[in-house]
Amino acid sequence: MAHGEVQPGLGGFLVVTNMIVCIAEKPSVARDIANVIGATIPRQGYMEGNGYKVTWTFGHLCMLKEPHDYTATWKWWGLGALPIIPQRFGIKLIDDARIKAQFAIIEQLMSEADEIINCGDAGQEGELIQRWVMQKAGVKCPVKRLWISSLTEDSIRDGFQHLKDQKDYDPLYMAGLSRSIGDWLLGMNATRLYTLKYRYNSTRSAGAKAVLSIGRVQTPTLAMIVNRQKEIDNFKPEPYWVLSTIYRDTLFTATKGKFHSKEEGEAAFEAIQGKPFEVTSVSKKNGTEKPPQLFDLTTLQVECNKKFAYTAEMTLSLIQSLYEKKVTTYPRVDTQYLTEDIYAKCPQTLNGVFQYKVGGVAPYADLIRAIGGKPLRKSNKVFDNSKVTDHHAIIPTGIISAGLTDAERNVYDLVVRRFIAVFYPDCKFATTTVEGKVGSVKFKVTGKEILDPGYRVVFGKQKKDETDEQQSAADAADATPDTPEPTEGLLPTFEKGETGPHKPTLTEKHTTPPPYYTEATLLRAMETAGKFVEDEELRAAMKENGIGRPSSRAAILETLFLRRYIRRERKRIIATKTGMELIGLIREELLKSPELTGIWEKKLRDIEHQKYDAAQFINELKEQVTVIVNQVLADNSCRKLTIIED
Repeated sequence: MAHGEVQPGLGGFLVVTNMIVCIAEKPSVARDIANVIGATIPRQGYMEGNGYKVTWTFGHLCMLKEPHDYTATWKWWGLGALPIIPQRFGIKLIDDARIKAQFAIIEQLMSEADEIINCGDAGQEGELIQRWVMQKAGVKCPVKRLWISSLTEDSIRDGFQHLKDQKDYDPLYMAGLSRSIGDWLLGMNATRLYTLKYRYNSTRSAGAKAVLSIGRVQTPTLAMIVNRQKEIDNFKPEPYWVLSTIYRDTLFTATKGKFHSKEEGEAAFEAIQGKPFEVTSVSKKNGTEKPPQLFDLTTLQVECNKKFAYTAEMTLSLIQSLYEKKVTTYPRVDTQYLTEDIYAKCPQTLNGVFQYKVGGVAPYADLIRAIGGKPLRKSNKVFDNSKVTDHHAIIPTGIISAGLTDAERNVYDLVVRRFIAVFYPDCKFATTTVEGKVGSVKFKVTGKEILDPGYRVVFGKQKKDETDEQQSAADAADATPDTPEPTEGLLPTFEKGETGPHKPTLTEKHTTPPPYYTEATLLRAMETAGKFVEDEELRAAMKENGIGRPSSRAAILETLFLRRYIRRERKRIIATKTGMELIGLIREELLKSPELTGIWEKKLRDIEHQKYDAAQFINELKEQVTVIVNQVLADNSCRKLTIIED
């Protein structure tokens, strides 16, 4: 047989005639793969059988070399050594006994392999992890790539039947490598630069050395939080007056909006007192509301923060666990669409979800039964090949697992209901607008009547969350607080030309500051480089210029909490004095601008899609780092940062 050839074997899988090494990102995933391909004999650090040896990493086994690995002079922190820019970047094993022991096993297996199958997580970080290990092990044999979106047996089997050449994923690796080198260049240089230049006294202990952590993504994120807090701290409430009146037990609001002086409001109030209210028009307009889109990682983190107050990191951990338990698909995704080929598999997935039970009750059975017996709805808001690159949106697999924690069930429920809802019809509603006048002052009220709930039955009646991002944005912009959104419910029947008595009121209100960020609203801001975007399609278009990757944003926030640059106050995210002072010190826009960081992110995505050169990206970053170092070194202001432990 030819090299790497396979022949039919027992159990429907293939018996391998040459020794093939498969390497996964963690032991649990390796076991899942090994069970499917018949490598069921446990060994030290790997599984063996059917011609395969399946081993694993523990996430990253390798890292970029540290400054002192290039030259001893870089071990000591000094302004004169900056910028630190190696001629050529290298990797090394992480200094950990467990990692070194596992790598020794991997290295031996790979030296004996006829072929290697990279079974790392199917994403940029997973590609980087395995490539570094293979480079460190000095791999010479051919390498194939397993690319799957779920860990179900069917998905693994299908993936092994459609293995790709690893070279097909070189652009993905180059993007991951460029990101890692870029973070190293900026982080290593800017952190040393700012720590040494703006050395401060710490209340933790006299003379203690504390590090000012500066990062390509964390610093612009901190800047967004600090800038918002400055807006809040500097906000001065201003009074305004709203004129309204009650006619036939219905509250009408003056269409003029705010009166910015009490005298103006009182004059309008006096002008309508004692005069009859007249209905001038009644209009009714029918509309539809589409089901919400499927989840990508960020929208899932947003929803979990709003509904359950889960942190972004907690949500990532929970959805990763659900993926490893085979009940949901690959989580670290930034698309809310499915590919066309998934449509044919959806009935089978729904059938699996139909059988899911909690405490003997099948919570989704009635919902799925209602759309059974006919072709499922196929919307281009759900199925669109052009909107999917590596992975599709997060959906259930249809595999049933009884071993879910309460928190995992909460996340699973969100994913399942979104999936079911996209096959339901649109919600149909009627918006009734009634306009009236008293003298020359015009009034209006709008009511929304649900004609057919459509997809809304999937979610039931849910209380509107007070921290909903749309409300937060409205507060921030002080958007027409005197003209509320249409309330759901029937208005009384009004007729044009009718008149009658009314009860006017003039209410004093005050402008409000923008809201503090929550993790939900901050994740949205990171996704769109600091700009609030409510429209789903526009927000999706701006994702390419967002800061950080969906899979890394949770870790960025946790780093800021760990450094005590920010803290949590219930759902609010508050900048500490340290965080405020640090951003105040940084004058270089390249370090703290979400827009500029978003441009870097766009270039990294373009590298992945072969639209931009990785070497050019690194060279540009080297130049930018050199400019930043020179600017800071030229600062003669003697500014210092004082740390206050919160």
